[in-house]
Amino acid sequence: MPRPKKLVLAVIDALKPEMLDEAVADGRAPVLGALIERGAYVRDCVSTFPSITPVAASTMATGVGPDSHHIPSMNWYHRGEARYVEYGSSFQATRAFGVFKSLFDTVYNMNMAHLSREIKTVYEHLEDAGLRTAATTYLIYRGRTRHMAEDQGMYSRLARAAQFRHAVWGPTELFYADLFASQRTNCRSSLGMPGQRDQHAGCVGAHLVENDLFDFMLCSLPDNDTWSHRRGPAAQVASIGVADRALERMTHAAGGLDAFLEDHAVIVASDHSQTAIESSIDLGDALASWDVLGPADLAPEEAEIAVCPGARSAMIYALDPDDRASVAARAATDLLEADGVDLVAHLSDGEARVRTPRGELRFAPGGDLADGRDGSWSVEGERAALDLEVADGRVTSEDYPDALGRLWSALSCPSAGDLLVSAAGGYEFVDWGGGAHVGGGSHGSLHRDDSLGALIYCGTGPKKGKAPDQWRIADVTPMVLEHFGVDSTA
Repeated sequence: MPRPKKLVLAVIDALKPEMLDEAVADGRAPVLGALIERGAYVRDCVSTFPSITPVAASTMATGVGPDSHHIPSMNWYHRGEARYVEYGSSFQATRAFGVFKSLFDTVYNMNMAHLSREIKTVYEHLEDAGLRTAATTYLIYRGRTRHMAEDQGMYSRLARAAQFRHAVWGPTELFYADLFASQRTNCRSSLGMPGQRDQHAGCVGAHLVENDLFDFMLCSLPDNDTWSHRRGPAAQVASIGVADRALERMTHAAGGLDAFLEDHAVIVASDHSQTAIESSIDLGDALASWDVLGPADLAPEEAEIAVCPGARSAMIYALDPDDRASVAARAATDLLEADGVDLVAHLSDGEARVRTPRGELRFAPGGDLADGRDGSWSVEGERAALDLEVADGRVTSEDYPDALGRLWSALSCPSAGDLLVSAAGGYEFVDWGGGAHVGGGSHGSLHRDDSLGALIYCGTGPKKGKAPDQWRIADVTPMVLEHFGVDSTA
């Protein structure tokens, strides 16, 4: 049996299909255009809920949802440690919780403590099968190879001063924001600063290709997301061009695109999309009648709830474990009175209860309605709450793709809040640092504008007629494993 081609998974953060189409048409993304022409192009690959990077990255790297990988949002409340976890909503938010603590959670704890040990990452699956894996700076990197922190250069000295000196377990070749580098290269990312990350990924990718150092590589291209946050998703054409040049740099290391594709298959995936932001929602105002736990609360025992904004999503935690259902129901009523809140959801008596200005809906797994994949559901109440359409025993939603499956997974995540919240179009929840992306773009909601991203596969993937009717980002890891003939259940 012939050896499978080497495989590159390029994750372009927040890649919006409409903007990719424009970038290709304008000639700004020739590599992506060529991959679309030679491969398959999916314009409606569904993200997670919340459709926010830590959750989506965990799903892309494991093939499972938040109910199984346990990463619930960008900001969440750790019940076991009675504290907030902040992965970097904004610099102001990290300052509110302590910059070093926030960075430590993001760099170390997300992979080593918060991500469930009950599931394998794509790197662990492949390394267990004897394959060489590699990754540039990506939130989820857990693998089987031990890497010591970098000990040379200016950035390494800064990292050590901030206590980033511990070893991690990652892919065979790991390059993470100048903190970890398994090979000596001339590639620098300025500690992962926005605007530097794509060029760093392209530089590292070229080195790995030229020296034949991987069977599978995850090449993270996150600058499109930062650009879109600042300038809005309509400005993505320029940042997609930057990502395309990083891919082009890798193909040049193999002698050009044709030569590269002789030996490499490629998957290009977006983790989520983005929506233009016109207004912000302050959860403190919406929940003014509650005693909310602050980041450095002097009397935490008096707080009733922990509030966790996550861009265009949010979570509310009841701090009294015996009052969780009541708190979720009462907070839902308060939040639905606030401008910009689209829906609230919580679990009640084994069902998911969704409340919106359009009505209330209850659902649970195991009924006689089938979704676009393998799920079956019982549904009662106002279908308009989630724009549900039922025909021939199938339930779908145009505005909220894969709504039931995504909500159930999010609500069933052990570390999620007791109440989950999704913002209406054009609105974003203010983070703990007072930041919002008004005038720019953001994501996190259940709505299609945040949730439908691009997926391209070339030289790999299902044969014609075998592709799912509805792609999810959870399909990426299974596609990678199938490419190499690795059993995902092993």
